[in-house]
Amino acid sequence: MKTKRILLLLLDAVCVCIAYLFTLSFRFGGRMPTYYWQIYWQTIGFIIPIYLLFFVCFHLYSSLWEHASVDELLQTMVACLCGTLISLLFAQVIDKMLPISVYIAAGLVTMLLIGWIRMGYRVVRYLFRRGAAVPDQGVVKAMVIGAGKSGASIIKQMQDVTTVQVEPVVIVDDDETKVGTRIHGVPVKGTTADILPLAVKYKVSQIIFAIPSASPQERKRILEACTQTNCELKIVPGIEDILDGIQFSNIRNVDICDLLPRPEVKLHVERISGYLADRVILITGGSGSIGSEICRQIAPFHPKKLLIFDIYENNAYELLVDLRREYGDTLDVEVLIGSIRDEKRLEEVFSTYHPEVVFHAAAHKHVPLMETSPAEAVKNNVFGTWNTARMADRYGVQRFVLISTDKAVNPTNIMGATKYLAELVMQYMNSISQTRFVAVRFGNVLGSSGSVIPLFKRQIEQGGPVTVTHPDIERYFMTIPEAARLVIQAGSMAKEGQIFILDMGQPVKIDDVARTYIRLCGFEPDVDIKIVYTGLRPGEKMYEELLQAGEDVVESGFQGILIGQSHAIEPQEILHRLQWLGEQVEQDPAHTPSYIAKVVPTYRGKQ
Repeated sequence: MKTKRILLLLLDAVCVCIAYLFTLSFRFGGRMPTYYWQIYWQTIGFIIPIYLLFFVCFHLYSSLWEHASVDELLQTMVACLCGTLISLLFAQVIDKMLPISVYIAAGLVTMLLIGWIRMGYRVVRYLFRRGAAVPDQGVVKAMVIGAGKSGASIIKQMQDVTTVQVEPVVIVDDDETKVGTRIHGVPVKGTTADILPLAVKYKVSQIIFAIPSASPQERKRILEACTQTNCELKIVPGIEDILDGIQFSNIRNVDICDLLPRPEVKLHVERISGYLADRVILITGGSGSIGSEICRQIAPFHPKKLLIFDIYENNAYELLVDLRREYGDTLDVEVLIGSIRDEKRLEEVFSTYHPEVVFHAAAHKHVPLMETSPAEAVKNNVFGTWNTARMADRYGVQRFVLISTDKAVNPTNIMGATKYLAELVMQYMNSISQTRFVAVRFGNVLGSSGSVIPLFKRQIEQGGPVTVTHPDIERYFMTIPEAARLVIQAGSMAKEGQIFILDMGQPVKIDDVARTYIRLCGFEPDVDIKIVYTGLRPGEKMYEELLQAGEDVVESGFQGILIGQSHAIEPQEILHRLQWLGEQVEQDPAHTPSYIAKVVPTYRGKQ
């Protein structure tokens, strides 16, 4: 790099010398008077250093000219202007003046010459790359959606970086005033309604969605149109993820989560930091899908200590490594192995670390498996929660947040019924404790270990078929980061044993999710990958619900969070139900579903 700068500096010196010699000769029609010829040689030795000094001051030798833009052009113009003015003043001081027109013209010629040298470098690199990008080297033809700054930046990088074997051939944008124009030589040929025919016409095999400011609804509409092309789909990250500028390397594959038509949830940072900063935070089930994301989103709020409590050491260790890699010594994080069913281990943890906030995500969540092991679901989801909540009360935890589920509403399966009882534990504990116990209820989380997406992915990789239980089955969906953000936000509002209900938007058909995901993978549903309907599994509903019978909701004042209001069960009645259930399950685990039906009146599952 140093050699390159020295060479450029020498070339600039030659340009200044040639510019003054040329303009002086042109001024006198090629017959330069001896007087001015002498002055030229007497002053050029001072003029060149003056120009070079301003070139250095205006950073002309520290810019990456392969990425030169208007800023570099303006720097060049101002540097040349300053060099010309100071050279003219210097000539007046030493009384060795060339004609003033020579200084002005020479400054303009200098500007053109050094600009040509730098732009010529870009032209040579571009032509070299174009010459190297022959079809037999596997260059991918791409369509760019979005003719704004993001799209222009991505196109420029694809053209300039030789390691990127992607050639932008066409652009689409819904701003019809841009149709017919060109960006870096690439034509804007239509709107998003023309994606399919343009992809065929230009033989596109990759589509890049480059509108980071698009709303979720707009993004979903456009990406669903793209899935009809069978092209590989890429997307530029959202605005909040590209504060340092858009880089081609940041472009990622389109994920099924990008097709959720949900508004982005924003955290109320001030309120959250007040209850997380400088606090000891315990997350049970901390290495699971939701628990690990809660850990990641709590970390930036500078907790005093972050405790990851889990029975599965492999995931917990991987999460620990990730957090330490990202935050280093700025985050005090520790993994504690144990089960929420082990009361002695819980007491050891609470008595040693005295957590101030607990997020209780540990649970058995797999619906069909809990149907075949109902007693284990009760022991873990109900009495594991009971154990953890009592320790929170005993050791003065300030807030306790239970992660619940929409399957707890009018449950038809064991998992949902045990989560309903866990919500009752929160209600009871709040009546006897100074700790704020609350529950957060939400639906399916895309990408979590128990969601349909990992299953669909494995089935597609194996060539199908993709299994869907019923063509009309519907579920509420949100992404893992969104669920974790809302849980943390709800924790900031914890009081009076509330049940916070996350606004899940509109339910989505699983069949539609499966077909869209197959297209995202580059296949055609029912042609390349078959879809097979297997029938509802044990305990499975056709439609999920977010509210119990007689339960109303009120606005919480925060986007995406509602507060459930129901007719409360008397605390002593809750305690009686829990004690009776525990005794019966301990004595006769085989009849657990029947016992659950007696303590959960709304349970409609197999007994």
